[in-house]
Amino acid sequence: MNEINVLHGLQNTVLSVAAAVMPLVVLFMVFQVLLLKLPRSNVFNILKGTLLASGGLLLFLQGVHIGLLPFGRAIGEALGTLPHKWLLIPFGCLLGFLTTWGEPSVRILSDQVEKASSGSIHQSTVLYAICIGVALIVGLGLFRIGYGIPLLYISIPGYALVIVIMWFSEKAFLSIAVDAGGVATGPIANTFLLALALGISSSIGEQDPIIHGLGLVALIALAPIISVMALGFIFRIKKERKE
Repeated sequence: MNEINVLHGLQNTVLSVAAAVMPLVVLFMVFQVLLLKLPRSNVFNILKGTLLASGGLLLFLQGVHIGLLPFGRAIGEALGTLPHKWLLIPFGCLLGFLTTWGEPSVRILSDQVEKASSGSIHQSTVLYAICIGVALIVGLGLFRIGYGIPLLYISIPGYALVIVIMWFSEKAFLSIAVDAGGVATGPIANTFLLALALGISSSIGEQDPIIHGLGLVALIALAPIISVMALGFIFRIKKERKE
């Protein structure tokens, strides 16, 4: 029985990975023949790395299909039955922080920022800023689902705040903030947190999951932009005080 569950949908996952990787392999081979002319050893290493990456992607996507999605939806359905909907805020903050903390792309960005800034912007500072921003917005997003608040009531003021704070933030943090919005909506957020939101919405009988359950990922993309630019505002104040 366990083997059947593990292999469920494996064929579709394999086809999805092949459709994603094969065009890149073909493109690389075309460039290799026409322009690159790399040694055979380099070509072999690149193809071997691509094969390993494809295997990892296959395992991840299959794990998402049989693990993260059902797990997130089950937790969401349990949270949606809570008698006090305000409890969705602390649960959302906790799950949002932990999910972002484990997001590989967030850690890569934080590491790259520290290297590009020659250590003046620490990796942990960027990491905590992104995690805290996502934690707060996930709590707010689940609160929105619990009380049926329209998405525009949160997204429009959020983007208005982005426009205002960008004029006061340290300029070096603007590019970091935009990239942070992209990496925060990585594979874990797009699977676990989205399934969580849909589970909560579906467990509340009078709600349409399409209207209320979806939209959380858009808020997650917005949160790191605000939190990182707020961090840049703090850096700007410190810089002006030193000067």
